[in-house]
Amino acid sequence: MAKLYFFTVVIYFLFRIIVSPPPMKTFEVLKACAYVVGVEVLFRMTDGGVFYEASKYLVILFILFGMFYKGISGKGYPYFIYLILLVPGVIVASNSIGLDANFRTNVAFVLSGPVCLGVSALYCFDKKISKKQILDIIKVFSFPIIAMTVYVYLYTPKLEDVLRGTESNYATSGGFGPNQTSTILGLGMFCLVVRFFLKSPTMLLKIVNASIFMFMSYRAIITFSRGGVFAAIIIIALFLFTLYKKSSLNQKNQIITTAILLGFIAIGTWLYSAQQTDGLIENRYTNKDALGREKEDVSTGRVDLFVSELDGFINHPFLGVGASGMKEFRIETSGKGVVSHNEISRVLSEHGLFGVVIILILVIKPLGFRSRNKRNIFFYAFLGFWFATINHSAMRIAAPSFIYALALLNIRYEKRPIHRKRVIEQR
Repeated sequence: MAKLYFFTVVIYFLFRIIVSPPPMKTFEVLKACAYVVGVEVLFRMTDGGVFYEASKYLVILFILFGMFYKGISGKGYPYFIYLILLVPGVIVASNSIGLDANFRTNVAFVLSGPVCLGVSALYCFDKKISKKQILDIIKVFSFPIIAMTVYVYLYTPKLEDVLRGTESNYATSGGFGPNQTSTILGLGMFCLVVRFFLKSPTMLLKIVNASIFMFMSYRAIITFSRGGVFAAIIIIALFLFTLYKKSSLNQKNQIITTAILLGFIAIGTWLYSAQQTDGLIENRYTNKDALGREKEDVSTGRVDLFVSELDGFINHPFLGVGASGMKEFRIETSGKGVVSHNEISRVLSEHGLFGVVIILILVIKPLGFRSRNKRNIFFYAFLGFWFATINHSAMRIAAPSFIYALALLNIRYEKRPIHRKRVIEQR
């Protein structure tokens, strides 16, 4: 069924992209990518894709269709330079790893995410879509994440049978990597908050969206993987801050009231999670073991990986150690092929000075775009999700790559009819 689901998604969205009228091409491409990003981890935990990185390549495929129909903005050329700067790392890797199956799989694993980001950013840069369309794209993100949440709920056995400590828990994460599951659930939490604030005009819709948010937040918390939950909190705060700044005085009062209600919902979800885990989740978030003893390393070994990759950059400052070079180095020195959790340190170590330029492009270009175009109320939330995710999960999934690109969209707001505007002013 998972394989059938995968191919149905591919055929359905390709059909929609091809047959949609020209003005709707960009919207259909972005919806297709959003759905694939949302469903990626569900495909992985059910062995639904053709191969592990299939969703990233699907996003690239849909984007290429979009480029064929709608082209790209010439102002996005720094992302073309960014893609070119990834090539030297492949050349260095081909000399150090060797042109065999190991080379192909390792290099594809670490570069599929960055290439997905570069292609998506090239396409999205300054693309015009409406506020309604970006809200629909966020809605499309949420559909497969809700499906995955239900799957995880049905797959997980009784908590008392699987909770033994405070480490990330595969059993409560659909039998799959807690880090990736938590990240996608955190993205779903953000989508539901957006719906709660902007697309819930009735009390019934507010109750529905709040209920799904509670259910999804609970499942994210009990994965015992903190990264996705922290990322969700950060981007929700960024979104609410931007929304508050852009709103009128009356709207600000409504936002504050709704935010207080959301706060009570979040506290209730946390207290229920703590009760269901017999306090283990509190120990996890306060960096304690199951017996309540303080752990020495709050990062669970990730700081050591970060430092070792900075050492790799210092020792090979010009061309770096090559794509996937640090993984090979760890295999040779410790016998364990541990993959980086931090994309910043990985890019520096594997691409050297080219990596410095890559990071500068990724940070400076969107901020420059924002200085000229401040209409995207999701800009800081999208950019924040990218930055938070690559610092705890690198680019294991397509979400940070594509969502980074969404920050570069040019959001248009529909103008109200003149006669309606006059009536409002008279009132």
